[in-house]
Amino acid sequence: MSHQALLPPGWPRPKGYANGVSAAVTAQGRQVFVAGMVGWDAEGRFPDGGIVPQTRVALQNVVAVLAAAGAKPEHIVRMTWYVTDKKAYLAAGREIGAQYRELIGNYAVAMAAVQVVALMEDAAVVEIEVTAVVPE
Repeated sequence: MSHQALLPPGWPRPKGYANGVSAAVTAQGRQVFVAGMVGWDAEGRFPDGGIVPQTRVALQNVVAVLAAAGAKPEHIVRMTWYVTDKKAYLAAGREIGAQYRELIGNYAVAMAAVQVVALMEDAAVVEIEVTAVVPE
């Protein structure tokens, strides 16, 4: 699959995401849309410890759904993160970044992070949705 991070001339390179992504979608490719994944396991249990362990599980869930479609993290072109506590998210940036690099790997992803009042699951503190472009 061919995708490229977009950086307008003169703009500083963003840290941890891309401003935009150009992805080739042809008759031989397809898009995969991953619904918002929260940090619970297959039995609906959240790990203790807040945003860091929940982010890890949410990212693992994203990878599992991609795999069910025959896709890989390298095919991700867009992510939206919803967090209930912006300060906790920012404070855990290094740990979250390390998990992201381990499980997803690529920062050439158009990304948004939004603080929300709550998520549908009361115990959830982070939810991540993804769009991927997969070559055939």
